[in-house]
Amino acid sequence: MISGSGTNMAALLYASRRADCPFEIALVASNNPAAAGLVLAAAEGVATFVLPHKGMARADHDAAMEAAIVASGARTIALAGYMRILSPGFVERWNGRMVNMHPSLLPKYKGLETHARAIAAGETHGGCSVHLVTPELDDGPVLGQIAVAILPGDTAATLSARVLLAEHQLYARCLADLVSAPTDPAWLTGKVRDLALALPSSEETLSHGMTCFGITKGKKFAYVSVNHHGDARTSLLVKISGLDEQEALIDRDPDRYYRPAYFGNDWIAIRLDQDEPDWDDIADRLQRSWLAIAPRRLAALLGG
Repeated sequence: MISGSGTNMAALLYASRRADCPFEIALVASNNPAAAGLVLAAAEGVATFVLPHKGMARADHDAAMEAAIVASGARTIALAGYMRILSPGFVERWNGRMVNMHPSLLPKYKGLETHARAIAAGETHGGCSVHLVTPELDDGPVLGQIAVAILPGDTAATLSARVLLAEHQLYARCLADLVSAPTDPAWLTGKVRDLALALPSSEETLSHGMTCFGITKGKKFAYVSVNHHGDARTSLLVKISGLDEQEALIDRDPDRYYRPAYFGNDWIAIRLDQDEPDWDDIADRLQRSWLAIAPRRLAALLGG
């Protein structure tokens, strides 16, 4: 989403042309019909959408922009000089999937006039940050930063020009990491870890080459299998009620569920590396598996 020249959009576009880049640009959308970035995108064969915001309620304009984005098939939004504050509902719907470039080393100098403020404050470095977008302006989790030295005699304009070079380097790397995360074994393991260790008296260990979770000094209730025996899958293994449930799950979705090798009929493997998992369901599966092996005194903590 752009409002002007689209230099960061161009940097992302050309980065996407690399054979090893995990993202592509599905649409360039703007609120400004005169945005130069639209001309470049069209010349490069990228679909564009433009809708002036003047005279429209913010939520209505956001809804129209969002409809075009969804229709394009895009799964992540990169704000690249989009000079409109987005409505909270729009931001919440794209939670974790919308990123922005900000020309400062956040949390310093949120908002506008970042370079002038950094120089006036006597900073030795300015810089740029890529962050996830949240309803509060320039406040989302930072995904990456590059510091840029402030030279003697620098003005906001000269510093801005050098920071822009850093922005072009940083944005593509951070966006690539973000879109790759849902299939990255380390990232998936980390998501499972957070949910598993939130259960009472849980601990993490390593067993048979797999990260696993169990009751402290007790039985295991979950394993994360990453390319186990060369199967090229990243999966969560949890306990279930038995063979009937195992067969029912596999019959319902054989691409998602499978019978884990070397485990009994009271275990199921759930693929994590396909479409984004339903993490609420994963949390529920972990809790049920934990309850299956937890001593009564602990199970009572979760109403089991």
